[in-house]
Amino acid sequence: MNDTPSERPATCPVHAKADHPAVKPARVGVLLANLGTPDSTDYWSMRRYLSEFLSDKRVVDLPSWKWQPILQLIILSKRPFSSGAAYKSIWNEEANESPLLTITKKQTAAIKAKLAAEYGDDVRVDFCMRYGNPTTKSKVQEMVDAGCTKILFFPLYPHYAGATSATANDSFFQALMKQPWQPTARVVDPYFEDPAYIDALAKSIETAYAKAEKKPEVLVCSYHGMPERYLTEGDPYHCQCQKTTRLLKERLGWDDTQIRTTFQSVFGREEWLKPYTVKEVPKMASEEGIKNIAVCAPAFSADCIETLEEINEEIKEAFEHAGGEDFTYVPCLNDDPAHINALTGIINRNLRGWLR
Repeated sequence: MNDTPSERPATCPVHAKADHPAVKPARVGVLLANLGTPDSTDYWSMRRYLSEFLSDKRVVDLPSWKWQPILQLIILSKRPFSSGAAYKSIWNEEANESPLLTITKKQTAAIKAKLAAEYGDDVRVDFCMRYGNPTTKSKVQEMVDAGCTKILFFPLYPHYAGATSATANDSFFQALMKQPWQPTARVVDPYFEDPAYIDALAKSIETAYAKAEKKPEVLVCSYHGMPERYLTEGDPYHCQCQKTTRLLKERLGWDDTQIRTTFQSVFGREEWLKPYTVKEVPKMASEEGIKNIAVCAPAFSADCIETLEEINEEIKEAFEHAGGEDFTYVPCLNDDPAHINALTGIINRNLRGWLR
């Protein structure tokens, strides 16, 4: 049996002098990345997390002199309490962590097992968070220390957006800047139109419909929102979301009346991508007479605060208050085998030329 990465010793290179520093056996790292999570639901944990998140220029691009006083003195004096309460309603009490962290661990373990079966100890798989822990910097350092001379960085966002994919990449590249001997790096492209991803989405919809007491009349694909001006500035997110909905509709064999695209999580006063999920869903019940709907979140690779609390609690309540009757939330793909197969397939394509 091959040694595990932690057991395989560093050795002096062949033909080097005896006092040459030992070098770890070379291997490839696969680093999965997701948005992040607070360490706990208390005020100070939430404040640290929200401060890091909302201070990111790709998330809120206002000038610091204008934004930071508002953020630190006004928003972060109140929002940690409401956000903490929202997190507490979905918190994994048994593991004392957020569902996003629990699910990301499961995804990582499943992908690690599949890659180990193919490549043995030549590949090291781990995950990091853009905000909170474990940090991208710490995981890059661990991979370098373990002998990874090549790292494949995989932001777990099907669709590219500056506030998700790009900021994750920024953090990865900043971590590489600290390395005296930088590993060779690759970044995985957005996979919003990957056939295996679309098929996994479709299967999750079919499973949810088969279990529903009443067949939903409409499927709402609710994507995370962003300011409208980001679209005009060149961000492809909106177009990629629309394409995912179209491909999902075609895979399911549906017509346009059976599926809709909406956007959630509006923040601030400027106009965001429309229609807003929180307004569109109640309107379906009150104005269109649609009583049975399903909602999925294709832009999220794992269930989190935006899906478990915002969709399955707030938006569900708004739908029912407007006269809706049956609300089916379709969970994210999480660690479903079809999703793990899709992600592993994407990883394998991106590892070509690095491994036999």
